[in-house]
Amino acid sequence: MARPVPPGVPVRVPRGRRRAGPGAVARYAALVLMALLLAGPLLWQLSLSLKGAGEPLYERPPSVIPEHPTFEHFGTVLDRIPVPHYLLNSLLVAAMAVTGNVIGATCAGYALGKLRFRGRSAVTVLVVMALLVPSETVLISQFLTVRAAGLADTLVGVALPTLVAALNVLLMRNAFLALPREFEEAAVVDGANAWQRFIRVSVPQVKGVITVVAVFAFVGSWNDFLWPLIVLSDEQNYTLTVGLNRLRGTFYDDPRLIAAGTVIALVPIIAFFAVLQRYFFRGLESGGLKG
Repeated sequence: MARPVPPGVPVRVPRGRRRAGPGAVARYAALVLMALLLAGPLLWQLSLSLKGAGEPLYERPPSVIPEHPTFEHFGTVLDRIPVPHYLLNSLLVAAMAVTGNVIGATCAGYALGKLRFRGRSAVTVLVVMALLVPSETVLISQFLTVRAAGLADTLVGVALPTLVAALNVLLMRNAFLALPREFEEAAVVDGANAWQRFIRVSVPQVKGVITVVAVFAFVGSWNDFLWPLIVLSDEQNYTLTVGLNRLRGTFYDDPRLIAAGTVIALVPIIAFFAVLQRYFFRGLESGGLKG
């Protein structure tokens, strides 16, 4: 039998039985609201892609669960447009963007974070200014540059402006700045030059942030629609996002087909993130994203 608690002695409640306070309830409510705002459009697109031809799409209140789920819309999308070909084009562009950002942003971030040279602060300011400039304002100059280089209507021309993103350069700069200076000093004492310190000392310690850069570059390149639409004119060079636009006709527009195409385009992003998610969250926790 449990002994009675003397008066005046505080009673300790086990951790598993503690009641949630108002602050915890407010945090959970905020998390649920953010989850609905972020995942709601995705769930709605998935619901549209699975609804049959006779089901209402915009009833009130909206019905998220299809009454008669079907996968026929995915087959229709595959029949109307060459999804595998467009998928391969998007993968090639994304591979170039990821490679360029991983190599270019890592080298630039190391130079701005660890090397001492005249004008380093000015270069950092220029990178920040490039980050603040809306991409739509430089589309004309980018197109003229790509056309002058003879890369119009090519996949290389699509990937060229995204090979090194300003945001990724700043991420890598902050990651290298967060490394202890003692590592560099010890490597200098051992006679290592700048490239040896970069490859053998610094890069292995920021692999998590490099993964973050790779994910950002892949998602940004994969979801880009406006720039490939401007550069590409031959349907054989279309990326998946531009090719899915062919599902919309002049006099006919089926939201179910567009939703099915959106879900198809989302699968590679989920697969890419699933492979790198462990390193991605490790990079977020390592402090490389702090300003």
